[in-house]
Parts: sequence; C-alpha cells; structure tokens
Amino acid sequence: MEVRFPLDRDPDFEISKRLGVTTVPTLYVLDEQDRVVRQEPGFDKAVLNEIAALFGQGPVATPYDGAPASKPGCMSRHLEAQTEVLQAEALNLHAPRGARASRIDLAASEDPYEYCFREFHDALPVIPPTPERVERMLLAAGSDPQEVIARIPPCYGEATIEKIAANAVMAGCFPEMMRILIPLVRAVADERFNAHGVQATTHFAAPLIIVNGPVRRELGFHFRQNVFSNVARANSTLGRALQLILLNLGGARPDGIDMSALGNPGKFSYCIAENEEENPWHPLHVDQGLAPEQSAVTLFAAEPPHGVSEHNARTARGVLKAISYALAAVWSYRNCMGFEAVVALGPEHVHTIHRDGWTKQNVREFLFENTGVPLRCYDDGESGEGVVQRGSYKQITIDGEPCYQKFRAPESIKIVVTGGTAGKFSAVLGSWSAGPRGSQMVTYPV
Repeated sequence: MEVRFPLDRDPDFEISKRLGVTTVPTLYVLDEQDRVVRQEPGFDKAVLNEIAALFGQGPVATPYDGAPASKPGCMSRHLEAQTEVLQAEALNLHAPRGARASRIDLAASEDPYEYCFREFHDALPVIPPTPERVERMLLAAGSDPQEVIARIPPCYGEATIEKIAANAVMAGCFPEMMRILIPLVRAVADERFNAHGVQATTHFAAPLIIVNGPVRRELGFHFRQNVFSNVARANSTLGRALQLILLNLGGARPDGIDMSALGNPGKFSYCIAENEEENPWHPLHVDQGLAPEQSAVTLFAAEPPHGVSEHNARTARGVLKAISYALAAVWSYRNCMGFEAVVALGPEHVHTIHRDGWTKQNVREFLFENTGVPLRCYDDGESGEGVVQRGSYKQITIDGEPCYQKFRAPESIKIVVTGGTAGKFSAVLGSWSAGPRGSQMVTYPV
C-alpha cells in the first residue's frame, strides 16, 4: 500500500484529547482541513480493507496473516485517573504464587466500615475484611493463601486465595462459599468469556452467574419466585463477591475503565440458580457438557432481563411465539447474527410446552426458526444500526413474511428453567457481542 503518513508520539495525550479518543486502538481518517471523516474503534480487518479502498488501494488484511478478524479495544489511558504515585512493577503473568494481601492498621478514631466503603466499595457498605474473618474463609478454602487462581481483567490483578477471601468477606459470604467462588473466579478469567471486553464495553452487559447441581441446595441458592431478586444470601453475596473482585482486583471501576453508557443493576449482584426440580429436560450444565450429578457454575455476559407475559396461550407454539417477539429485539431490533440470548423459562410456561411433547431442542429450534426481523423494517430510508450489515444476513420466511433470521444458529439460544410456579412469565436476556470476537458462555465444575 503506497499511502504514507507521519508517525506521531502522544506522551501527554494531546492528540488523544483533541480527537476525543475513548477506545484504543481507534483508526481515524482526516481530510485536508484536519476534520474527521471516519473513525473506527478496535481492530477489524474488513474495516481496514474498506479504508484502503477509500485510498484506491487493494486489501491490506488477509484471512491468513496470523491476526484475528477483529478484536475490541479498551479505554484510552488519558481517561484514567492521573496520580503522582509511582507506577507498579510489571506483572508476572506466570507466577503460581502472588503477594500477600496488604495489611492496613486503622487509627482508633477511624470507622472501619467507612474506611472500607471509601476504598473497596461498590457504592454500598461492605463488611471490613479483618484478619479473623479472612482466616475463617481461608480455613474453608484449605489452600495456600498465596496461590494465584487467576489474573482478573482488565488490569490483571492477582486473584490469590487470600484476596478472593477478603472480597468474599466484604460481600457477606459465609466461609463455605469459597467452594464455589474459586471456580467462579477461574471462569471469569477464561479468555472465552472475555472479561476484559465485558468490563470495558459501553454496552449494558454484566456477568450473569447461573448455578446448577447439588450445590444449589447445599449452599442455599434460591431458584424459585423472585429468582432475580434479593431473596437468598447465597445468590446475593456470590454475585456481589464477583463484582467486588472485578472492581478491586480487575480495576474496572464504574467511574473509570468500566465505560458502560447506562450500566446494569446486575453490577451489584447478578446470580440465579436453575429450578431443576421443575425442569423436565436436562439442566443447563448438562447442555454445557457436564454430568447431571455434577455441581457447576456458568457465566454469561447478559443484559438485564426483559420480561415476557403470556397467560392466554394454551400450546407450546403459542408460548414460544410470544418469546420469539422479545428475542427479535435483542441488542437492537434490526441487528442480526452477532449475539446470543438466554431464555429463562418460567415453570408454568415449561409445563405448557412439555405437555405438548416438546423437547428442549425442539424449543431451541422453534425459537431459532421463528425469530426474525421483517425486511420491511429496513426500507424506511434510515441507515440505522444493523442496516448496513443486511447483506450478510440470512433471509427466511416467518408466517408468510420475508424476514432476516435473528440468530446465527439454534445453539445461540440458551435455555434455563427458573423462577416460581405461580404466574405465566418468562424472560429474555440478550448478550454482549458473541463468539470468538466477543464473549462466550463458560461453565466450570464446582
């Protein structure tokens, strides 16, 4: 490519501030008057080739050059809080043992609750992680306190057993919760989940925890009415412990690296358990490859729940058609193919569906085949989100009307049975960007 341009360093972030950079990398195309005519955050081979074409050049990125097709960026450093504190030492990403947690001695006049609220909070008070409380957590864990379980994105702080225990104390966990919290930390650091992207995105997504297997009853996880609410200590404190770990060890604070435009109430706590007793099919963790008798914890980067009320339908098809209309609006109505969804089926809806002899795979395939966006929705002359990409969508027919299919495959729709037995309600939870370039559901044994 014969396009040449100067290479400028930006040590004081003057260029970043002038251009209003929020994500790095971001590719800007400027005209002769130094005005921005195009900007593209992150890395995307298709975009690079489009911009090369603007300059009359052929493709500059090929499918087999060793680089991924695309990757999201992260927050620009000029938006981070600037301090006079010396920079920390470089991370050793392969050390099996980490540093001990800091010990802080407070003056007698200092309220420990107020101090912890200022330093370690999620905008709610926390329980001070005194040595005695942390020690009880460590005894339950039965492992080396300095063992590194994971390094938490986006800042990759060491999640040692001891630091996990300290955050568990602050969240209000009881010691036995370490049994599930340790595999949960492993799950959130799994590269397939992509916590770096989930924590830094401007989207609504937050890590949703789904608990399966005997551990639900052993530790008191709630899975009936008000399952998404503040009913049980186990649900509320496990979800909160994960969020505190993401804040205090991962560094994704809502006034800094976490750039979510509107946020998500699940960033206080977002944890449910599956109502396996009302589930006539295999539970979620079996779909994910584990044995029915195995306890498991699953993570999914989820939007807040979107409720679906259907009290009149008397057939599986009638119930699922109502759900398909809610699924069509996941992410944005005219956007297709780039995301996934969890369908949280309420027990009364499940009974109607199962009474008609439908399997879980029947449900998933019906929703896949009957969720779409009519082609007429793209003909209003507006170049809204999802319109430019319509050339890559698959056209199908739903109830006699030509539509673009919403999801890439039936497996993009995850089915969970949860909630109370009174009320014909279900919910749809859309994902963040899905697949290898985004976030994938991960399940870990407990």
